[in-house]
Amino acid sequence: MIFGIAYLKTRENLAMVEKGMNPKQQVSRPAPFKSLKLGLLLVGAGLGLLLAYIIDMNLNRGTGGEHFRYHNDNPAIYFALIAIGGGIGLIASYAIERKYLVERKEI
Repeated sequence: MIFGIAYLKTRENLAMVEKGMNPKQQVSRPAPFKSLKLGLLLVGAGLGLLLAYIIDMNLNRGTGGEHFRYHNDNPAIYFALIAIGGGIGLIASYAIERKYLVERKEI
């Protein structure tokens, strides 16, 4: 497997040289929106988790002015809202990146 990875990397480098590209430049290129994407993903997941907690606590609230009772009956809502929040974060990241690239006329 290690031989296969090294072989494919070498073939990729040779293909880049044939096209007139420098293989070493490709490795050191920065990813400008990587931290934005990760940040928005984590914020979205955190908001999804917070929303799931609030919904779960409201579903388990006692009647008649009682305090909150936590029963952990709805674990699926946590996973679902984390995924939804993370997805919203990634979609927001895409929209920001696209707007930036359109303004620079790169798309």
